[in-house]
Amino acid sequence: MDMYRKVRLACAEGMSQREAARHFNISRDSVAKMMVFSVPPGYRRKAAVKRPKLGAFTGIIDGWLEVDREVHRKQHHTAKRVFERLKAEHGFTGGYTIVKDYMRERERHGREMFVPLAHPPGHAQADFGEATVIIGGVEQKAHFFVMDLPHSDACYVRAYPAATAEAWVDGYVHAFAFFGKVPASILYDNDRCLVAKILPDGTRQRATLFSGFLSHYLFRDRYGRPGKGNDKGNAEGLVGLSRRNFMVPIPRFATWEAFNAYLEDQCRKRQADVLRGQSETIAERLARDMTAMVDLPAAPFDACDQTTGRVSSQSLVRYKTNDYSVPVAYGHRDVWVRGYVGAVVIGCGSEVIAKHPRCYDREDMVFDPIHYLPLIERKINALDQAAPLAEWDLPPEFATLRRLMEARMLKTGRREYVQVLRLLENFGIDDLHAAVKKALQLGAVGFDAVKHLVLCQVEKRPPKLDLDVYPYLPRAEVGTTSAAAYMCLMSGDLA
Repeated sequence: MDMYRKVRLACAEGMSQREAARHFNISRDSVAKMMVFSVPPGYRRKAAVKRPKLGAFTGIIDGWLEVDREVHRKQHHTAKRVFERLKAEHGFTGGYTIVKDYMRERERHGREMFVPLAHPPGHAQADFGEATVIIGGVEQKAHFFVMDLPHSDACYVRAYPAATAEAWVDGYVHAFAFFGKVPASILYDNDRCLVAKILPDGTRQRATLFSGFLSHYLFRDRYGRPGKGNDKGNAEGLVGLSRRNFMVPIPRFATWEAFNAYLEDQCRKRQADVLRGQSETIAERLARDMTAMVDLPAAPFDACDQTTGRVSSQSLVRYKTNDYSVPVAYGHRDVWVRGYVGAVVIGCGSEVIAKHPRCYDREDMVFDPIHYLPLIERKINALDQAAPLAEWDLPPEFATLRRLMEARMLKTGRREYVQVLRLLENFGIDDLHAAVKKALQLGAVGFDAVKHLVLCQVEKRPPKLDLDVYPYLPRAEVGTTSAAAYMCLMSGDLA
């Protein structure tokens, strides 16, 4: 630029271009260009790049790349693969670099363009993301729901073991409760948990659970183009932001509830931030969003998947590839099932008959040992091989009670032990544990005694037992030893 200034100044003061070229040791063409342009114009290509070796093959390459649009993106042609096919199938003699440059230029020209958007208050976008977490000491994949309000950039994030339909709906329910309002509309993907089918005219056939959810909250659902996540760029960006800022390093929590409490706290703290290009905090802009949103209904939506089933001969009900136990009294009966994010509830008629923690494995069995005790009482020989009791972690006093009852009453003792366990149908484990310990202390080994003691434990009254009826072990009388007793060892009879 300094040379430019000197040459133009010299010519302006009367120096000819020929003399300036000789004086500054540059070509006359350069001097002429300097006099035409006040600043260096840079290199200007006047004609397209000629590729004499590749020109005859560009149509073939274009055809291959067009076919790539119909297949999975991970199976598209790379520049290396195109080069290899041209050589092997069409006798191409050029180099790899010109093929690579052509494909790079073609891709650049074909990239999608976008329109800058303005986001009015009161609308939202939602999506799901994935991250690695450690819950209860176990490393696993978390599927986290995100909701973003594009006008204010306020957000809500909640994590789940799986991205199921009930997780989607549960995420919305908690997000609405977090903001205290319902957005006027929500934009999201055509996820199969929400959209059962896209009809030929573009309308969406909504999934049953999601349709009921929309009817409950009465907001407008909007959908992006299939396979085009950039239609909801704010939600996509929130997925990355949440993963980078809320989940690095890898989160470690005892339970999912503790993890979600942490995520909610991070969302609240973020509302104090002022983002680039803004003069107000997220919380200040959120106030405008809130005025455009609608009030919550009187009660939240029951976010659960509902289905029906039949109890098997092993007192199990199948739900989502897993089997859950019910009381044996309901064997072979029709039941209804409600699958929540963290629980599976099973009922018959208007009565809830079983509730289990939700299992996200496959082909697993979830037992409640208490469900099988009435059957085991009748089929007492199955006690030691009963799968529902195999992993039942009872206090050690229960094993002591069983051993003593079997030693005293044999098979009847085993049956009475199961009757003791059946007290859990009506009493808590803590009360029964206290009663069993008291029975062992008193030597009152029997079902009637334990039942009396647990009632006394619950009613906070002293026990009244006839201990002669409940011997703990055969009583032994131990006499006091004197020194004279050892004199018999010195008698001649022992010699």
